[in-house]
Amino acid sequence: MSLKGKTLFVTGASRGIGLAIALRAARDGANVVIAAKTAEAHPKLPGTIYSAAAEIEAAGGKALPLIVDVREESSVYEAVEKAVAQFGGIDICVNNASAISITGTLSTEMKRYDLMHQVNGRGTFLTSKACIPHLKKAENPHVLMLSPPLDMKPRWFAPHVAYSMAKYNMSLCVLGMAQEFASDGIAFNALADAAHAIFEKPSRGFSGNFLIDDSFLYEQGVTDFTPYAVDPTATLMPDFFVPEDSVPPPGVKIG
Repeated sequence: MSLKGKTLFVTGASRGIGLAIALRAARDGANVVIAAKTAEAHPKLPGTIYSAAAEIEAAGGKALPLIVDVREESSVYEAVEKAVAQFGGIDICVNNASAISITGTLSTEMKRYDLMHQVNGRGTFLTSKACIPHLKKAENPHVLMLSPPLDMKPRWFAPHVAYSMAKYNMSLCVLGMAQEFASDGIAFNALADAAHAIFEKPSRGFSGNFLIDDSFLYEQGVTDFTPYAVDPTATLMPDFFVPEDSVPPPGVKIG
């Protein structure tokens, strides 16, 4: 299934995973709303909403760069309305914006705690809420959270309690909203990177899933994972929050 003509509202799409998801959709000819804060070049981080828009247009998509702070209700709702006015609706919402601080309890400043919870939990809830009325009108609506499986083992909390709490808030949105909006045919799923393969799924039959990229891609017929590696010669390490009983597919070796 192609995303040609579909409209994606992607938070944090000026760089990184958000931009990668946007560019893959752009190659199909999708419309992409770049909802992010970076309007001017950052001294340490690549990309702005405008450079991302140029890349998306060059890849074959249509771009709408918008300065958005996902912590602010008015900012999110104004961006959603501009997106609908520009492209006629929203088909896919990608909650990619996230704040991170891998610190223990005593080392976590409260301003950092607040930032993580405002961006990760509140931002995801707010952006989803703002998009849902428009997603209800879409043919195959999807909401994707860039968040982990809900694994409540202490090992995922002890080293960085505040971050785990904030990130799991995103996953809790998947758990609850998938059921709440099942009758509307809106799919809510969580994954790290393999977004495009999810968007190809029928929303009414594929929702409420917490997916591991490699395993999900293997189920879709991918057997060569080297194109996904930054350094194919490097030994892979398990990512945060990957369940202990998760078995890598053939061809994926974990050190």
